[in-house]
Amino acid sequence: MCVFQIAIDGPAGAGKSTIAKKIAEKLNFIYIDTGAMYRALTYEVLERKIAIDNIQEIIHIAKGCNIAFKDNDIFINNYKVNDEIRSRRVNENVSYIAKIPEIRNMLVCLQKKIAFNSNVVMDGRDIGTKVLPNANLKIFLTASVEERALRRYNEIKCNNSNVDIESIRSEIIKRDRMDESREYSPLKKAINAVTIDTTGLTIKEVVENILVIVKNQRANN
Repeated sequence: MCVFQIAIDGPAGAGKSTIAKKIAEKLNFIYIDTGAMYRALTYEVLERKIAIDNIQEIIHIAKGCNIAFKDNDIFINNYKVNDEIRSRRVNENVSYIAKIPEIRNMLVCLQKKIAFNSNVVMDGRDIGTKVLPNANLKIFLTASVEERALRRYNEIKCNNSNVDIESIRSEIIKRDRMDESREYSPLKKAINAVTIDTTGLTIKEVVENILVIVKNQRANN
C-alpha cells in the first residue's frame, strides 16, 4: 500500500490545527491533532486535582486512560472534550505534561499506530522529527509572537471577558521556551521541512500554498 504522510510542526498559535484539518479535508486524508491528545490528558489530570509535578501519578493516570479520535472529535475515557481542552488552565499546564518522557513515549506509540499504513495529516511539535520521521512532506508553520497572541486572544475572549492579550503573549513566550528547551523531543524544525511563516496570511492562503507543495511532491514520487 502506497501512503502519503504529511507532518506539520510549529509553536503554539501558528495555526497548525486549523491548517492541518483543512488540508486533510481537501485531500480526504485522516487528520490527527497530537496536541489535542496531550491537552486531553492534561484536562484529565486537572479534573482529578492531581498536582502537575506529581509525575508518577500522572503516568499512572495516562496508562489507564483511553484517548481516541472519532469524526475529528477527541475523547478521553469516552467523554468528548473538544471545548474543555482549549481552556486557559489547560493552556497553562499542558507543557508540563508534554515534557514527561514516559508520557511522550506512550502518546507517540499511539500516534504511530493511528498513522500506520494511512494517508494522514498530523500536527504537533515533534511530528517530523520523532513521530513520522519518514513523512513524505514536512511543514514547519510559524508566526510572530504578536500574531500568535492575537489569534489566541480572539479564540478565547468569547468565553472569558477578562482575558488579557499581554498575559497571553507572556504565556506563549513561556511555552515556546519550555517546548524548545525540553530534553525529550523538543520543538524544532526537521532538517528537510519546508518553513511557512503564517504572519499576515489568511487561512486560505496558507492552505493553498501547502496544497501546491503537496501536488508537486506527489508528482515527483
